[in-house]
Amino acid sequence: MLEKTYSPSEIEPRIAARWEQAEAFKAGAGAAPGADPFCIVIPPPNVTGSLHMGHALNNTLQDILARFERMRGKNVLWQPGMDHAGIATQMVVERQLMERQLPGRRDMGRAAFVERVWEWKAESGGRIFEQLKRLGASCDWSRERFTMDEGLSRAVVKLFVDLHRNGLIYRDKRLVNWDPKLQTAISDIEVQSIEVKGHLWHLRYPVEGSDESIVVATTRPETMLGDAAVAVHPEDERYRHLVGRNVVLPLVGRKIPIVADEYSDPEKGTGAVKITPAHDFNDFEVGKRHGLPLINVLTSDGRLALAGNEAFLAGVPSSADLDAVLALDGVAVAEARKRVLALMEERGLMLEAEPHVHQVPHGDRSGVVIEPFLTDQWYVDAQKLAVDAIAAVRDGRTSFVPENWSKTYFEWMENIQPWCVSRQLWWGHQIPAWFGPDGAIFVEESEEAALAAAAAHYGAPTPLTRDEDVLDTWFSSALWPFSTLGWPDKTPELGAYYPNAVLVTGFDIIFFWVARMMMMGLYVMKEVPFRDVYIHALVRDEKGAKMSKSKGNVIDPIDLVDAYGADALRFTLAAMAAQGRDVKLARARVEGYRNFATKLWNASRFAELNGSAPVASFDPRSVTTTLNRWILGEAARAAAETTAAIEAYRFNEAASAVYRFVWNVVCDWYVELAKPVLQGEGQGDEAEETRATLAFVLDQSAALLHPFMPFVTEELWAARAGDAPRERLLALSEWPVLGDLDDPDAEAEIGWLVELVTELRSARAEMGVPASATLPLVIVGADAATRGRAERAEATLARIARVSSVTFADQAPGGAIQLLVRGQVAALPLEGVVDIAAEKDRLAKERDKTLGEIKRIDGKLANESFVARAPEDVVEGEKEKRAGYRDRLAKIEAALRQLGQE
Repeated sequence: MLEKTYSPSEIEPRIAARWEQAEAFKAGAGAAPGADPFCIVIPPPNVTGSLHMGHALNNTLQDILARFERMRGKNVLWQPGMDHAGIATQMVVERQLMERQLPGRRDMGRAAFVERVWEWKAESGGRIFEQLKRLGASCDWSRERFTMDEGLSRAVVKLFVDLHRNGLIYRDKRLVNWDPKLQTAISDIEVQSIEVKGHLWHLRYPVEGSDESIVVATTRPETMLGDAAVAVHPEDERYRHLVGRNVVLPLVGRKIPIVADEYSDPEKGTGAVKITPAHDFNDFEVGKRHGLPLINVLTSDGRLALAGNEAFLAGVPSSADLDAVLALDGVAVAEARKRVLALMEERGLMLEAEPHVHQVPHGDRSGVVIEPFLTDQWYVDAQKLAVDAIAAVRDGRTSFVPENWSKTYFEWMENIQPWCVSRQLWWGHQIPAWFGPDGAIFVEESEEAALAAAAAHYGAPTPLTRDEDVLDTWFSSALWPFSTLGWPDKTPELGAYYPNAVLVTGFDIIFFWVARMMMMGLYVMKEVPFRDVYIHALVRDEKGAKMSKSKGNVIDPIDLVDAYGADALRFTLAAMAAQGRDVKLARARVEGYRNFATKLWNASRFAELNGSAPVASFDPRSVTTTLNRWILGEAARAAAETTAAIEAYRFNEAASAVYRFVWNVVCDWYVELAKPVLQGEGQGDEAEETRATLAFVLDQSAALLHPFMPFVTEELWAARAGDAPRERLLALSEWPVLGDLDDPDAEAEIGWLVELVTELRSARAEMGVPASATLPLVIVGADAATRGRAERAEATLARIARVSSVTFADQAPGGAIQLLVRGQVAALPLEGVVDIAAEKDRLAKERDKTLGEIKRIDGKLANESFVARAPEDVVEGEKEKRAGYRDRLAKIEAALRQLGQE
């Protein structure tokens, strides 16, 4: 017997344990031999991470697909795993060492520190997996992988060596995003641009051999010490005569050329820009075009590096100014900026300090300003690898959903730069490269192989030094679709599940992860890594604002699971996951869907209390009563709609189809209309058929809802089994396929009744009819079919729509409002029940008030200043309010028309 009250906190742990005991989610569970494969690899969360709302959305959508395809009989593998998160994990462990007053990383040495990280991982890492299990994620947890496990480490090393041997990985000196605090290169995704109030300093550079000078504007005057040129636009008349001449770099005395380059914008600033190729990404490209030297004037920890700096001193004559500059050697950037400006001002070369608000890159973990920094790093030749990856999307081997994200993919891929894959960390895959005494590099899969290669190269055994750098975590995750399946070994899983069916991920890592998996999958496996890429949107707060700790609007998904259950949160996320539209999450929506689960629970209890239990021999095609034929047709329609929507990754439409069927059609209409039969008025075969039909429909409801709300549906599936236990868990049962149960005659009868009652209830509410009042119903100009339906429905109309009588007429009586139901007019006389004049007056006042609100919002939205300056979520909120008022106005005007006032 079902408990009276639905309690997710009691149900969900019990169901999770049942799934685990039954090994319900192991690869291929429930599938017949030879079943089609379906594989998703989980975007690996960081080992340091905890579940946030983006994870909750991402994994809910993956789980819907995995459960759906598992119920359809496919050989499903949802492959879980975690990323070792190089920087994040190293920071966590270093912080822990500091808090416990233990020796730091440098003091304990590399081997001991890495061992310490592994200890931390075993004790504290991977908490997010337990949270995903609470969410109901149906991964094959027995196959959990880690980007630093033995198998994946072997795959990473092999791929690095293969790429190097094919000339697709190489070592080069280039600019990188450098974190001076963490002392490592970082990727673009780890750079956060922060708006800073600074200055644009205007500095005068004298032209060699003349009285002329060029004024440049810069936000970083300390980097002028590394200037290699001044650039002007080739069509800028102000400077055309100076192109090819030199300026003398102030304070330093270095002669640097004036070059013509379209990078300089004549409309911006003075039209002349200083070019510092070693300290600016754009300047680096200008430097390559003009063969300029790379003059690095900073250390790795963000200090000036001048003394003994050959590149800085090359061709620079001795002078008092140079001595003043050399005195800045070792000074931190912030202080160096002040002192360089002071030196320029003393010499009359600093003309203006213009207040300037600009974006400054910061490390998202360290919080310090990121420097473009010139270092030796390892690079992947992404441009060559991108060719096949671009073609695979263009020819449809891989498709983006929504399709518009392919434009983002192409834009990035067609302008791709060399991919820096080395990091100056200790936690990660150490690069398999060894250096000889003369700098020769030996890239091999093991130290033994490197020593053998060195002996062959030098003609004798030679000691080598291993590269201390590790690989960027994006490198190992680029192998994820095939390394998790056993590559480089030819495992059965690799043969069965590669390529994956679909990848579900966020738009922010299309380049950082999706593109790189495409490149590596095609290079290694000669096949795309996945057929479809579903890109989901962001989860925002209920007002549409991006969640952030600083705003205090972050919602913890586990808090919502504790309060309302995982099923409610999952259904909320799915119901709002419209393609291309951000999810605006409100606690009230989650609470509402908890009520939805309660509704199904209560309908199941009602069935149980009225003797409705599954009948093994029930044949839905053999039912005879109109009501039962109608509900089976509705079930078939819901199954078809839900199936089509999930197949098209339209999760919100699938959720809407299930919701409408379960709540509106089954729990509201079918149960209500079946009550007289189930509670004693129906006898014999009709009652038994209805009980069996209700049990069947509730089973289909649970099955359709299962991918969205797995816990409550699994509980109801087992609890409602009757005397004979279910042969299978719902998670491994068949997906509803009810294609031939449509019954047009039954739908015409019951569908008309449902729409009529809906219109009657709506009209009563709009017109202010007292809830206790009963009203006559007049069917106007009824044909024979409608007359028969109305007569058969009279008792039902009296019971659920408070209709006192049903009559027929050629014209609507006076004082009646007219409702159009499937082309047939139904009239509801209000004379004597409602004060028509007062109701007209009330509605007119409400109409005026609503029009006033619409006018107020239109005024706001017409104000260009408001639209430009207000946060996006505020503007969207006003648009939503306007739409709501518009809907309300349409209803008010319809009611006024019914009362005879246009």
